[in-house]
Formats: sequence, C-alpha cells, structure tokens
Amino acid sequence: MVGTAISLLAPAKLNLFLHITGRRADGYHELQTLFQLLDYGDELSFTPSPPGTLTLHLLGTHRSQAVPMDQNLILKAARLLAERLPGPMPGASITLHKRIPAGAGLGGGSSDAGITLVALNALWQAGLSPDELAAIGKQLGADIPVFVWGRTAWAEGIGERLSPVTMPLRWYLVVTPAVEVSTANIFSQENLTRNSASIKMADFLAGRAGNDCEDVTRKLYPEVDDALTWLSAHGDARMTGTGSSVFASFTEEASARDAMAQLPPGMHGFVAQGINEHRHALFACQPPAD
Repeated sequence: MVGTAISLLAPAKLNLFLHITGRRADGYHELQTLFQLLDYGDELSFTPSPPGTLTLHLLGTHRSQAVPMDQNLILKAARLLAERLPGPMPGASITLHKRIPAGAGLGGGSSDAGITLVALNALWQAGLSPDELAAIGKQLGADIPVFVWGRTAWAEGIGERLSPVTMPLRWYLVVTPAVEVSTANIFSQENLTRNSASIKMADFLAGRAGNDCEDVTRKLYPEVDDALTWLSAHGDARMTGTGSSVFASFTEEASARDAMAQLPPGMHGFVAQGINEHRHALFACQPPAD
C-alpha cells in the first residue's frame, strides 16, 4: 500500500561559516559549520507507480550538469530506503525540477537525497523514524541528515551531529560563477587549514568565524575569487562550503535584489530568504540537541 502523490521543495543551504578542526583516520574531516536553509531550491514530485518501477525525470536549467542516472543520489536514496522494507520494492515515479547548480556548495544533491527519503517514507508508508532516515542518508553524504530534519542547524563531527539553531530573518544574494568546484580537490590540498580551534555560537555571532576552504578555493578557481571580489562591494561576501557559490546577507529583500541587478556577465545569482524550518510537515519532531 502506498500513499498519494507528494511534491516538496529540496532547499538549498549555505554554510554561514566552515571550520575544519581535524582529520580522522578514515580520511573524513572533522568540522564545525552552521547550515542555513533557504526558501529556494530544487522541486521534487513523487507519484506511486507499480512495484519495482523506479524512474527519475529531469527538468530545469541545469539538466546538462546532472550526474549519470546510476550515480544519482535520488535513486541511491530510494533504493537504500526500499532495502529496509519487507517484500518487493515499492514503485515511484520521481520528477526533479533542477534549480540548484552542481559544484556550487549549495547542497543540491544532498538536499534532493534527503527530501527523497522524507517523501518516499510517506509515499510508501514505510514508518521509519527521522533518526532512521538520517542514518540512511549519512551512508550517502554527511550533510544529508540536515535536509532530512529540515532545520537550520549548527553541525559538528563530519557534519552529521546537528543542533537546531534559530537565526534572525535575513535575505541572501547568492552568486554562482561559471565554474564547478571539486570538493575532493579542495580537501586534498596540502595547504588547507585542518587545525582550527572549536568555537561556540557566541564566537560566530561576534564575527570570529570564517571559511577555512576559501583561500585555497580562490587560488585554484579564479572565477570564485572574481565573484567574491565583486560581491564584497555590496556586502560581507563569503563562500559557502568549498564553493563555487558566494553569498552576502541583507536585512531587506530590495537591497539584495538591487545588488543582483548589477551582476556582471558570466555570473548567475538568486535572492532567497533564510528559513529556520523547512515545513515539509512530514515529521512533527526535532533532532535532539547534543
């Protein structure tokens, strides 16, 4: 038995800061970050289909950047969820309207995967808890749990230890230059800072936080350097994740849109509002604070 069709936003995220505090024996990096969810992102629709039939249809301006279907995180997430269920795999027809560019540090693929787990858990009436869904998502990516929970959050560990945070209302201008950044390339650089001291929320609010990946990314990708230089004339410009997207925050939407209207050729942007909670309304609970 499955439910009715579901359509959900897969929100983009910003890393309001990113500190790398160490490297684990398994190669993963320990970090601290603040995931800010946005009211902008991909759109996903899920419709029941015959058992064992799982299809994905791509729409949108970034179709050319889509990964091969057998490597798509949406399908991987769906199959991992199906493995937890008794009997044959339920079916689903999934449509992805892609708006978040790839290689931009906005969490597009991870958000798609997290929302897929949330939606199919309901569509297939699987009954898994948020913790169980987050554990499935973590197998595919350390930042997928934040999208399962759908809360702006302070993150530690490899990004999976989440504490909900309520941020003041801000508008963000997000600028993406015409380049994809390889996260693996950034984290493989010998001169990447990997020993930042742990901080508290008070340090972030006092401005004592930054992005440890920014200097390396700016040197390797001149397009990111150009975007940060341009945006710095309009606000406090920062890079999200390992890039390529950069952002600045504004107290008023009009100010953000005025700046976007001045974007130089070769750069694309959008204005979005920060949200503390993604109201997919499939769970009436919150992640436990550490």
